[in-house]
Parts: sequence; structure tokens; C-alpha cells
Amino acid sequence: MQLHHVRVHRSEENLAREDQLAWKIAACAADPVAVTDDVTEMIINRVIDNASVAAASLTRKPVTAARSQALAHPRSNGGEGSTVFGLVPGRRVSPEWAAWANGVAVRELDYHDTFLAAEYSHPGDNIPPILAVAQHLATAKGLTGRDLVRGIATGYEIQIDLVKSISLHAHKIDHVAHLGPSAAAGIGTLLGLDKEIIFQAVGQALHTTTATRQSRKGEISSWKSHAPAFAGKMAVEAVDRALRGETSPTPIYEGEDGVIAWLLDGPGHTYDVSLPQAGSAKRAILDSYTKEHSAEYQAQAWIDLARRLHRAHPELVDGTNIASVVIHTSHHTHYVIGSGANDPQKYDPTASRETLDHSIPYIFTVALQDGSWHHVDSYSPERAGRADTVALWNKVTTTEDKEWTRRYHSLDVTEKAFGGRVVITLTDGRTITDEIAVADAHPLGAKPFGRAEYVNKFRMLAADVLEGSEIERFLTLAERLPELTAVDLGQLTITARPGLLPTTGAPMGIF
Repeated sequence: MQLHHVRVHRSEENLAREDQLAWKIAACAADPVAVTDDVTEMIINRVIDNASVAAASLTRKPVTAARSQALAHPRSNGGEGSTVFGLVPGRRVSPEWAAWANGVAVRELDYHDTFLAAEYSHPGDNIPPILAVAQHLATAKGLTGRDLVRGIATGYEIQIDLVKSISLHAHKIDHVAHLGPSAAAGIGTLLGLDKEIIFQAVGQALHTTTATRQSRKGEISSWKSHAPAFAGKMAVEAVDRALRGETSPTPIYEGEDGVIAWLLDGPGHTYDVSLPQAGSAKRAILDSYTKEHSAEYQAQAWIDLARRLHRAHPELVDGTNIASVVIHTSHHTHYVIGSGANDPQKYDPTASRETLDHSIPYIFTVALQDGSWHHVDSYSPERAGRADTVALWNKVTTTEDKEWTRRYHSLDVTEKAFGGRVVITLTDGRTITDEIAVADAHPLGAKPFGRAEYVNKFRMLAADVLEGSEIERFLTLAERLPELTAVDLGQLTITARPGLLPTTGAPMGIF
């Protein structure tokens, strides 16, 4: 890895293009280095993982709306169009709209992979836009599965490297501002574009995807699932414009009126961003981790701990036995999904699913009472409104523990942690204390996810929406990802069982 120092430059300093972060990202994307076998295997896992969560969300309202928008934009010129999750492979739409519809499907349940450091991210959000472009141009450009693997490896690398180095949330900027550049870079790698074109696309993608974090605050709306899809769509459009010779605001990161100067830490601050040196493999995907449960990543370990406590202490199932529950955890967990957020909606039984997904008091309560977690049932209005659940829920609070905050931000993967310690005080005066560092599915957890677990997750989530033959067809294709031909790439999607999608309706808008 090579460390790059990034700061604001006054206009008269005339920062050379080769010294700008966007150019260094472009150079990394244009480097023709091979993808290692272990990275290729993990990319296959994440393609399966994305399809899993997309399948489970096919009938949900935001996904239905995004799909209907995509269908209003049929195959565009210059290629064969791109597939949309749920539809037959022959039904093609314009690639930017496929990136939109599929991106919403992947993110809707908050159930795919994650990487957390200085910033937060779901790097699997890179896959829909890169795959959409691959399908659209597969025949015209002679693209193969190996090209797609290279593009995805770049998308993960750039996003994770930015997430390690540049905090957006500290300035209330949504984390998808790192996704626009990474997806644009990934598309550049996929298509074998030169550095100049990728540079312009990265700048445009960043410029158009900076937005506030209000989409993840208070009464959280369905835009939470649309935000990364929008970034992916903007990345596709940015590459298209750059290919046509159009340019971007420059320098986009370091400029006097650029992103760092006015949206982030401002003049005088330096960011240290590490990117792979020329000729070095892009391996960042191996630092990321997927979810066993449909909930904010910081809730994963807490669900596992709650399930463990449910089994070990049956008396905790009856909330009248509990006087208080205090969760000692990291700054992020406390202030974003805990009681430190000061969001009354996090204790509201009528709150949206998106809000409950970001409420650790709710999630811990339900997992403790049920000893399990379900991506639909655990969020149902009936489940959230249960009187005994509401009573216990209001006894659960969080507090920041400096040591867990330090471990959260540690760059040492052996001590980096997303859990904490819980202290449960019973009405009889006894206390039960337990702790967990990482989720069971984490690479260092009790039951790390491997290929078998990714496949099982797909089978479980797809069982009610895909026919058995379709499940097997997709898995067989996905597991051959590097070997896929241009024709095969067009089949890398999932088709809902007959009659399922018409039941969801097609909401009308402008298109």
C-alpha cells in the first residue's frame, strides 16, 4: 500500500492532476493487476449474498417502486441493456436504471456486507452498478466474468480504502459519498478505461453523491435503501459523460471550494489515504464482513449475545424480572443506533422498519425475548407493539465505553470490535453481565461465514420467492463467475416464481 497525503490547496497553488486523490484512485483502477484466487472466491460469495437479500426484498414497496421506474426506461442504445432482479433475463432496461432498481433491492433489508472504520459502508453496493454496465456492454466489448471480477475488486478496494481514511459522518455527510467514486472506479476497471476518463468520472460521481445523513436520523424513511442505489446510478452516468469527453470539478477533493474544504475537515487538515501500489493486488474485500441478521451491522453481535442470554438465563424472557438493561458500547453504537442518538423514534412501537433497524434497544429486546431474529417477523407491527416488549424496551439504554470505542476504531483486525458489554439488573437485586466483541458470522466470530453459509443464506431467503430450479441455476452460474462468457453475464440475475411480482402492483409516477 502507498500512503497519500491529501489536503486543501488554494487555487493559485495549481495542484498537479497527478497529485490529486481522484487521479490516484483512477491510476489504481486502471492498473491491470490480476485478482488473486482468495479475492475471487470472496467476490463470488458477495454476488451470492447480494442476490440473497435482493430475493427476500422483491415484493417490498420500495423495491417495487424502483423496479417500476426502471421498467419505464427500456434498453438504451449502445448495448443490450441490463437485467432487473425478479424479471426474466430477456427483459432489459437501461443500465443506470438497472443499477437503481437492483441497488434498492440489495439494500432494502439492510442485510448484506459491511465495512466499518473512520466511516461506515456497505461495499456490496458497488456490485449492482458494475454488473449493470457489464451486462449492457458484454457483447459489444467482449466482456467476461473475469472482467466483472476485476471491476468488483476495484469497487471494494476504493470504497474500503476511503472508509479507512476519511470520516464523512463526523460532518453529517452520508457514507454513500465514498460509493459514487468507488463504483465509478470499478466500472472503469471493468471496461479497461484509461486514467483520464476514470479521473473525470470519479470527480463527477463524488460531486453528485454528497448528501446529509438525515436519511439515517430520526424518522428513517425508505430513502435509506434508495441512497446507495442513487450513488450507483450517478456512477454509471458519470462514466458515460466522461466517455463522451465531459470533465469534472477539479480538484474535487483538494480544491479551495472542494469537498474537504467545505464539507469535511476544511483547510489545514490532512487526510492520509492508503491505496495499493502499482502492481499490487486489490485485497480490501477480505477486510469486509457480511450479516447473518437483517439489521444495522452494529446490532449483529448484540443479537448473537441476546440469543445466548436467552438460552443461558430463561428468567430474562419475562421482562417483569428485569429492572434495567445497560449496554456499554462504542461511540457509534451509542450515538447512532442507541439511546445517545436522542431519537424518541427509537423507542416508538409504531416507528418504521427502517427506524427499528437502527434501534439497538428494540433489537436487543426482541432478540432477548425470542432467542432468534427474523428479517420480517422481528420487525412486524404486531411484534413491535407487544405490551411486554414495549415495557422491557423502555428499560434498555446504551452508554459509551471508551475502550469499546477504541477497539471499534482499531486498525488491528485481531482486536477491532463492534460489540460491548451488557449489564442486566434484575428486580431481585442480582445482576447478569456478559460481553461480545464480534458477531458470530464475523471472520473472527464463533461461526464465521464461508461459502456454505452464503449458499445457505441464499437458499433460505430465496425459498419463498424463487422456484427451486431457479435457485440452483443461479448458484451454479455464480460459482463459475470468472469463467462466464458475455452471454452468461446476461443470465447473472434471479427470476421470481411465476405470478409473484404482479401481486405487488406497479405504482405510477411521472414516467
